[in-house]
Amino acid sequence: MSEPIRLQYTVPGDDFARAGEASADLKSTLKRLGLPAAAVRRIAIALYEGEINLAIHAGGGQIDVSIDDDAVEMVLSDQGPGIPDIELAMSEGFSTASAQVRSLGFGAGMGLPNMKRYTDEFAIRSTVGLGTTITMRVKVS
Repeated sequence: MSEPIRLQYTVPGDDFARAGEASADLKSTLKRLGLPAAAVRRIAIALYEGEINLAIHAGGGQIDVSIDDDAVEMVLSDQGPGIPDIELAMSEGFSTASAQVRSLGFGAGMGLPNMKRYTDEFAIRSTVGLGTTITMRVKVS
């Protein structure tokens, strides 16, 4: 690739049937591009977790993906309520998901920890009342 490939996805809020479409599409694209299977798996897991978080907590959001020869970068942004305590939110098992969301099998408090676990670089910026931006990067070469 000479120029990075750029993709953009919109994740609707509270639509669990559609949350996962972006990660499935990106996974398919990365396979077609011939990226290593282990990297594709990590990227798909991290992005799926991010999509679910956008749907559950933020009322939806935007995902911008950049694919180049060295890495895949995913930037998830929303205008949701923000995260008041990022350190606490990064704790495995911590969740602010509603009982209804939990009854659907989501909201176990592993989203952010898994996003960090499956990426090589992970950064989160959040402002209460304004939203959250998460940048994840997975090396592919």
